[in-house]
Amino acid sequence: MLHDQEAVCKACPCGSTQPYTLCCEQLLVGEKPAPTAEALMRSRYTAFSLGAIDYLIDTTAPEMRRPDDAAVLNEQTKATVWKGLQVLSTQAGSPEDTTGVVEFEAEFTAGDESGVLHETSRFRREAEQWFYVDGDVEVRLTN
Repeated sequence: MLHDQEAVCKACPCGSTQPYTLCCEQLLVGEKPAPTAEALMRSRYTAFSLGAIDYLIDTTAPEMRRPDDAAVLNEQTKATVWKGLQVLSTQAGSPEDTTGVVEFEAEFTAGDESGVLHETSRFRREAEQWFYVDGDVEVRLTN
């Protein structure tokens, strides 16, 4: 697949040093699974920022999915602009692990409010696929 120069050079929303086409795009379009819990978390942040609802649902642990997920996520992704991601810590979550924890902060704006979402997310790997299970979330408004 050929990409124009701008697309190839566009920074990935997840905050890595790689272009989007070489980073989260490969995960979001299903070319490969996330190799680590942190990679899945970063790709889910990118999915939230781009409105990739199907990816968000598909990478949520099946037992945590709800019938109204698509509608809720659609509303959230349209109302929120994600401004930056900072990974604070990781515990396990390597390609050899079956569980992992990633703590991060993500800056956002929603309407006339700005804030930081702080989350400690838990992940599980099954058959070479990482899934988001749940997380402890705190939202701090900054304005």
